[in-house]
Parts: sequence; structure tokens; C-alpha cells
Amino acid sequence: MNDLLILNSPHKNFEGIKKIDEFGVEYWEARELMPLLEYTDWRNFKGVILKAQEACRGSKQIVKNHFVDISKMIKIASGTLKEAIRSIPDFKLSRYACYLIAQNGDSSKIPIAAAQTYFAIQTRRQEIFQQLDEGEQRLFLRGKVKTHNKELNATAYSVGVKNFGKFNNAGYLGLYGMNKSSVQQKKRIGKDDVLDRAGSTELAANLFRITQTDEKLKREKVKGEGKAVFTHLIVGEKVRESIKDIGGTMPEDLPTEPNIKKLEQVKRKQLNV
Repeated sequence: MNDLLILNSPHKNFEGIKKIDEFGVEYWEARELMPLLEYTDWRNFKGVILKAQEACRGSKQIVKNHFVDISKMIKIASGTLKEAIRSIPDFKLSRYACYLIAQNGDSSKIPIAAAQTYFAIQTRRQEIFQQLDEGEQRLFLRGKVKTHNKELNATAYSVGVKNFGKFNNAGYLGLYGMNKSSVQQKKRIGKDDVLDRAGSTELAANLFRITQTDEKLKREKVKGEGKAVFTHLIVGEKVRESIKDIGGTMPEDLPTEPNIKKLEQVKRKQLNV
């Protein structure tokens, strides 16, 4: 029983530290992954990362696509007991990078075995997703959006939100620069749900908005409907700024797709459900 608990627990922790960037791509930070793999010294863990990078090169992958150098600012106590801030190195890791790190870690550590299993499965899922056609990717992302939107609404309720129309409209206003009804008018989709008519790129942007709002509400312990609505607006605006900074198409200008409910009906028929 204890062995099962040890093996199952890290899986939840890996999910807990997973982040999603502005493109809807999942990633992990090395400094947060390190203690889950029972490493306490950065120099030792950096050695494992270097081995993983070599393995990445050996598999003909571009290392910088999976191991992105980043830095963190941390507070430290100075000799006068005053707080000082310094930068420490870190890495933004893809699923594949985490898998390679687990493969090159100390195999005597039980969490390493758990990580190898977890990231092998996650990496395979990503490979399968990339092989999906646009319609299948839309179905997958729409499902993720629905799930995380329920989680966001539950968090919003817990901090005091009662008017969910106002709360959710704030997210649209931030991301699209207009409220939901205006997006429907601009895209000429009538009363269809905006996200039911969105392509995978637009769905990914909304998934990032939703997950990051949920995280921010929890992390900053936001209280009250007004502050929650403002938080949703700000996160939406930040995602919009990120899209603009990389020269992407604004979500309100992305083309619409056929209603995903029709696609769901087709898939059900194909599966004889």
C-alpha cells in the first residue's frame, strides 16, 4: 500500500507544477521539478539536465526547443538581515525534456521511476495529438476548455463571484477587446457559443486565459466579485498582449469553424455511440 502511494503521489505533483504558456503549450520549470525527483543540490541536478540535453541531440531534436534557459529572481537575506534579490538559473522544460531528465536521473530513486512512467505517457499523448487533424485537435482542446472553465467557475464562486455573466465577459473583453456578444456579431455566428466556433489556435488562447486566471485567483487569494472580475480582465489583456508581441492574429480576427457540436455528432456516428 505504501509503495502504491509513493508511486501515485508524484503524478499529482507533476500535474500541480505544470504550467501552460500563451500558446497553450504545457511546460515545467526545472527548479520546481528538482525536489520531486529527490534532488536537493542544483549542481547535481544540472548534471542530469546536461545528460538529458545530450540525449536530446542524439535523437536529432533541437535542444533549445525543449530546454529553454530562463532565470528567476529570488529573495535572500543579506548580512544585515535585509532582503536582497538575485537571479538564479532555471530551465523551461517540455514534456520530452522532462522525460529525458527522468531517463538520465538516479534510477535508485523511487520518484525517478514514477517520473519515467508519467512523462513517457505524457510524451506519447503529445505525439498522438500532433498527428490529429484540425477537427480532432478542436475536439480535444474544446474538451480541455470546458473542463478548466468549470474549475475556474468553481474557484470564482469560492472567492465571491455571483454574477458569472459579468465575470466571464471580463475574460472575453480582455482577450478579444470586446464582450462576448460583440465577438459573436463580429464573427457573424449568431447565438452560437464563441468557443464552439473557434479553431484550435483560438481555443488554445482561451485555454491559457482560463487556466492562468484560475491560478492567479488562487495564488493571490483574491476575495470579492469586483476583484475577481478585474483579475479575469487583466489576465485576458496579458494574453492578448502576448499574441500581439509575437505578431499573431488577434482572436477576434481568426476565422470561424463549423459548430463543434456537428463535429461531435459525426464522431459519435463513426464510433456508433
